[in-house]
Amino acid sequence: MASINPPVCEFGWQAPDFKLPNIDGKLVSRDDSMGKSGLLVMFICNHCPYVKAILPRLIADVKELQTLGINTVAMMSNDPTDYPEDSFENMQKLAQDMALPFPYLLDETQQIAKDYGAVCTPDFFGFNNKFELQYRGRFDESRKETAPNSTRDLYHAMKLVAETGTGPIEQIASIGCSIKWL
Repeated sequence: MASINPPVCEFGWQAPDFKLPNIDGKLVSRDDSMGKSGLLVMFICNHCPYVKAILPRLIADVKELQTLGINTVAMMSNDPTDYPEDSFENMQKLAQDMALPFPYLLDETQQIAKDYGAVCTPDFFGFNNKFELQYRGRFDESRKETAPNSTRDLYHAMKLVAETGTGPIEQIASIGCSIKWL
């Protein structure tokens, strides 16, 4: 698995619309997902070691961000043919086992990943409540294993967005596994 870095934040870029099935079968849209202070859109998957390394801490941070008015959705855009761990059934199992506090959406056609310009898992897009991009950076300095005492980059950036509507000028790109395109 080659690691890939996405580009850094293009401030003000507008969040593309989406309407995708959640693991419970209900459709979830961009507009329905917005919180009073912003929206975090994450591209993740089940099999990626980078995602696995951060998932418990990511869940904790998402819960804290919810108290600040930042809602979160996660999208799985990988082709599950070659990566069966990323199947819809396994997405449901992961969501249940980890008690995910956010919708976990299936981007079966990969169109939403393309619309967002997502390139890896994890890939984070933090928007203010006007759907303007304010953060496109890393979760923290962890790679395939947890980095001890690391700064919570994503959390602090989205907290700033909740408080001011603007993300930090200095951002470090995420790193992860490439999206597995059809």
